[in-house]
Amino acid sequence: MRKNLVSLIGFIALASFAISARGQVSPFNFDDFTKDKHFRLNTLPTTPFGPAWADILIRPENFLACQGASIALCYYSGAGPTTPCTVEEGTGLANCTCYEIPSGHPYFVDINAILNLDVYLATVKTCGPNGENCLPNQAPVCDSVNRNNLIPGADLVSTFSFALESVIQINQTTCGTAAQYAGCMTAPCKETGAMDPTTHLPLVQCACPIYDGPYQVGQEISQQECTLGGDSIWSAAYAPLEGGKIFPTPNCVPDAPGSSGCPLLSPNPPVIPSVPTNISCSDVCGEYKRSNQAGVEVGFTCDATLCTATPRDFDLVQEACSGLANHSIKTILELETEVGYSCSASQICGCTPKKKTNDEIFSLNQLQRDRGITPQCDLNGTLCGVQH
Repeated sequence: MRKNLVSLIGFIALASFAISARGQVSPFNFDDFTKDKHFRLNTLPTTPFGPAWADILIRPENFLACQGASIALCYYSGAGPTTPCTVEEGTGLANCTCYEIPSGHPYFVDINAILNLDVYLATVKTCGPNGENCLPNQAPVCDSVNRNNLIPGADLVSTFSFALESVIQINQTTCGTAAQYAGCMTAPCKETGAMDPTTHLPLVQCACPIYDGPYQVGQEISQQECTLGGDSIWSAAYAPLEGGKIFPTPNCVPDAPGSSGCPLLSPNPPVIPSVPTNISCSDVCGEYKRSNQAGVEVGFTCDATLCTATPRDFDLVQEACSGLANHSIKTILELETEVGYSCSASQICGCTPKKKTNDEIFSLNQLQRDRGITPQCDLNGTLCGVQH
């Protein structure tokens, strides 16, 4: 059975690139965002099961791990009242309300659903057709999202994140009848100024392409709820193979919250793992030093705050990690991925923050304590900062 499945996956990978590269006629456009800026929509048949806007997941490696920018999370969108998706008649798009996840949180992009053709081709060239060759933040699409140029004119784009996992459970329901759904992966979004009173997150509006086909919804619903009434539709995706998931399933995700995240170093003082032979600590510390925002190395401040903050403290994470998207942290993430520990690279490599950064770390730690959060400093004696 396993041999047959491997053969099928291999056939699908080959077939996806054997299909005519002429692409499809798109039933929608993003002209309201891009206007006169250069942008080529990806109309290639990225899989045999549908185009980029069908949001198809064939293999776990299709999810490319990234970190840095604020992103929109539309995984839970569809039914109201907080995050509805409604069809915009005659446009081929759905207007979906989604959560804005602040910068610093890890996020994932489906390689098959990259809507920018140039970025899709560059990502496939670097990562392979299924994404198997890229570690976190190595994919060109990560750089494009972090620089906010994936869809010109968008304030941010929609991807996947575990940021709300402890608040809204991640599930998957396969709907038995093909129907229209919103494929929101990499869709462009606009900030609205609205705030969700439950999660305390900003709400954004995303222009999600509509696709008609089989799909899975990211919540546990009944078959009767698969089709919403009126002009409402689900934000959804499709994993066609048996046992396939429309959300990432790694062993653990560095810097992610909840059960999906890798642990912090422990105990106090922590046991420091050996540096993998393929990792240069000089490169790791260099990335921390270059993460300079107004004199503060945000790589350090983000590590001191991100991995201990709760879903009620997204404002604190935004403060600590703001500007991280402007800097490369590829080697930092490669190290944390290999050792399996979150917010740990600076400690493992002995990287030292400068005075202004230490002041900011000390202040952020105290802000966490004031909110009843135990910062990493109190858990394992690292990233404590210094009061001057």
